[in-house]
Amino acid sequence: MSNKNFTSDHLKDKLFDKILKEIDIGIHAVNQDGKTIIYNKKMAEIEGMKFEDVLDKDLLDVFSFHQNEHSTLLKALTKGETIINEKQTYFNNRGQEITTINNTFPIIEEGLRIGAIEIARDVTKLEKLIRENMNKKSDTRYTFDSIIGSSHEIKDVIEASKRATRTNSSILIIGETGTGKELFAQSIHNGSTRSTRPYISQNCAALPDNLIEGLLFGTKKGAFTGAIERPGLFEQAEGGTLLLDEINSLNPALQAKLLRSIQEKTVRRIGDTKDRKIDVRIIATINEDPIDAISGGRLRKDLYYRLSVVSLFIPPLRDRKKDIPDLVQIFIEKYNQLFGMMVKEVDEKVQNSFYQYEWPGNVRELEHVIEGAMNLIDYEETITYSHLPIHFRNKPQFKADTKDQPISIESRNDIKPLDQYLEEIESNYLQKVLTFHSYNITQAAKSLGMSRQNLQYRLKKYELKEMRKRVDHRSTNRKGHD
Repeated sequence: MSNKNFTSDHLKDKLFDKILKEIDIGIHAVNQDGKTIIYNKKMAEIEGMKFEDVLDKDLLDVFSFHQNEHSTLLKALTKGETIINEKQTYFNNRGQEITTINNTFPIIEEGLRIGAIEIARDVTKLEKLIRENMNKKSDTRYTFDSIIGSSHEIKDVIEASKRATRTNSSILIIGETGTGKELFAQSIHNGSTRSTRPYISQNCAALPDNLIEGLLFGTKKGAFTGAIERPGLFEQAEGGTLLLDEINSLNPALQAKLLRSIQEKTVRRIGDTKDRKIDVRIIATINEDPIDAISGGRLRKDLYYRLSVVSLFIPPLRDRKKDIPDLVQIFIEKYNQLFGMMVKEVDEKVQNSFYQYEWPGNVRELEHVIEGAMNLIDYEETITYSHLPIHFRNKPQFKADTKDQPISIESRNDIKPLDQYLEEIESNYLQKVLTFHSYNITQAAKSLGMSRQNLQYRLKKYELKEMRKRVDHRSTNRKGHD
């Protein structure tokens, strides 16, 4: 330990600086001339400012206020008023809007006002989110006619969804990301007797818990610092439909409150003691197996049973590949209109690659591939393998259909380093051999003339994760039968 002695005043200064830097509220102080003398790190973050732009500057030279509105800090300085829990909206020197809840105090010594200090909490994000949701108009352009596909997998879900339009029961839509869950939710709303009433959609994963609760249930004036009387999304959706996307992202306490509202058909605003009756149909979505979500603590079992009065399972694209040609044509037509192009089709090689691919991103991923390809087309009418986005052409499943084709080198871009080309061929060949042997790694290694360890190493080297999973799954099953 150092023997250096620090004075009490020096220690106080160090502690004061440390508190200003680390405290999670904004602190801003001005002297008797209205110039900034204290401005901490959190205040700079709230206002999006640099210290040098504010310190030692006149407050009104840095910030501006709406007409007929004034700085709470200057009000405390000029009038000697103590201001508690007052909301203030103003602009920084770049014109960005800031909203804070302030506690502001004059500094008085010997009867003279020698400065003022403001303690501020940031509610900019909350104000913006609530304003956007209040002003958001219902965008329900999708109907059942918008759902593309002739496979029996998708037709079964469409029929079940149409039957669900006749009732007001809660619905749980289960499907991987990109399968079109909101498309089904909008179609159900538009096909029901609630179609003339509001349709409100909220992604539960998009907001932190402290914001989503107030947004859903509303707030009572004075419930917390700066809270005003405001209806939540349940009340805004009165008579219509409320879609809660990714319901498994809500914390258990919020899920319990949601369950109560659904069961009792009432909501209680934050800070209120009064229950308000609601007439809202709830549609929730989840992007994983509900049983996995329950066992993992991400979904309450009682909420699951309440929501899944009607359960709709949207099949992933890999389970409805029959629909790929129809989907491709729809996306081509969409981007023809947007880009002013005349593309007619994809060629057979691309079509075969689409059938072989597993589509982890589902229909959304297919659309992005078509959009990307059409960005690389000049005046052609057919999408070919060379038009596919480069990151897609490098996927093993897409290479599979092209490895056995004659090598065509038409430009410098077609030439790859020899090592890279040989690795691609080896990777593709390993996949074919493993598939032939039904993922039995011992038989595959024997037919390749190598050890099991060597084959395992190569699967890892080429990042053939799906192949390794299938090999591991087969080994586990075989042990189970032994």
